Amino acid sequence: MIRYIRRAAALCLLLLVALLVNAARVQLFEADELDDNPANRRTTIARYDQPRGNILVGDRAVTGSKETGEQLSFERTYRHGPLYAPVTGYASQTYGTTLLENAEDGVLSGTDSLLAPLPFWNEFTRGRQPGGNVVTTVKESMQRAAYAGLSGRRGAVAALEPSTGRILALVSTPSYDPERLSGTGPAVTEAWTRLNAAKSLPMLNRAIRQTYPPGSTFKIVTAAAALDARVVKDPDAATDTPSPYVLPNTRTVLPDEARGCEKASLADAIRVSCNTVMAHLGVEVGLEGMAETAGHFGFNERGLRIPSGVARSNFDTDMSQDQLALSSIGQFNTTATPLQMAMVAAAVANGGDLRYPYLVDRVTAADGDTVQQQGSRSLDRAMSPSTAVQLQRMMVDVVENGTGSNAAIDGVTVGGKTGTAQHGVDNSGLPYAWFISWAQAPDSGRPAVAVAVVVEDAAADRGDISGGGSAAPIARAVMEAALEE
Repeated sequence: MIRYIRRAAALCLLLLVALLVNAARVQLFEADELDDNPANRRTTIARYDQPRGNILVGDRAVTGSKETGEQLSFERTYRHGPLYAPVTGYASQTYGTTLLENAEDGVLSGTDSLLAPLPFWNEFTRGRQPGGNVVTTVKESMQRAAYAGLSGRRGAVAALEPSTGRILALVSTPSYDPERLSGTGPAVTEAWTRLNAAKSLPMLNRAIRQTYPPGSTFKIVTAAAALDARVVKDPDAATDTPSPYVLPNTRTVLPDEARGCEKASLADAIRVSCNTVMAHLGVEVGLEGMAETAGHFGFNERGLRIPSGVARSNFDTDMSQDQLALSSIGQFNTTATPLQMAMVAAAVANGGDLRYPYLVDRVTAADGDTVQQQGSRSLDRAMSPSTAVQLQRMMVDVVENGTGSNAAIDGVTVGGKTGTAQHGVDNSGLPYAWFISWAQAPDSGRPAVAVAVVVEDAAADRGDISGGGSAAPIARAVMEAALEE
């Protein structure tokens, strides 16, 4: 009898061990797969069972959470949603997350290990802490100035602090209210369908996800390459460039919109925006030198994150000489995001040192204690300090005596560069109006802000579209807001 009891006990022990092994297998090896299974509602219910942490501009939250009284207990809300949509993105119970809501989802949802009381706490407990907060680098007054300046036209503004890389404004218009996508149900589905079908593409973040031909604003990059390569030794000396200029190995004639470009100096070519001089200089620098300099400014960078991903700005590395000439004036296949062109202006303003752009200043726990602080770091050396000083002088001349006069601010040193970029088949599309700039207060030892503005104005007459007329006043408003901080 005792022998049978022992056998039964051994069998029960074996079954118990098998149950423990299976439970361990599920918890240790299959837990993630089960959590990610679309049929598993428990993860979604747990995700929305507590308020989401907030995204802050300055010391004020621009997001919030409200109780729904439904199975998914809390739903995302937004203060001034269209104004900050290019910064926050959306957090939707139906369509997921984008931009900061996506990049900082672990912090905002409470699952990030930064918020845990002990190392590996969340991994062992498979729990979550109260949602943390994300404090941005954005300045409200600058964001509002950029948004008001665009006035709903298609376009974007990016503004940086040159000495640190802090993103001070990031605006894309027309915009949308991300709160309309927060919950579930027919209203959310209808809003999603309408926004995605809109020809104006309100959900496209033009500041960091859309690339444009930068036009004449790219001439700053070409000028830096020419000076650093010693193709131009004296920016005030005449060049040997004819006007018009025949593109190398072709019969195609490149004209100038401006007067006085025949054999113009580099400084004059920047001031009045001579296509011929800058195209010729790009060819003289050569493809390798131009591509290298463009790369130092951030072009062709694939991994740029702020922490949201940024579209790659392009400068071709395999071109014929005529294509290189056009690329050197920001045409052909040269494309850039507004953030990239703000980086160009910032590098000049900061003595050639290009800082890595970033949008998150710090992360805090729910109680406000800082758990992570973002620091400034260098991305690259875009040009030599002496070249930067010469370009600063030339950009100031653009504003004081050239095409960028609409960006001038009394008593403030302002440097700028206009651009009117052609696009479309045979340049049939309406041009894009560009302006890049930086500003330094008289009592400051360093520039306060660098700005890039692009305007796609479908309602304007073609002849009225220009960087100096359409984009420069917006840049000026943003710079004035920066100087008031």
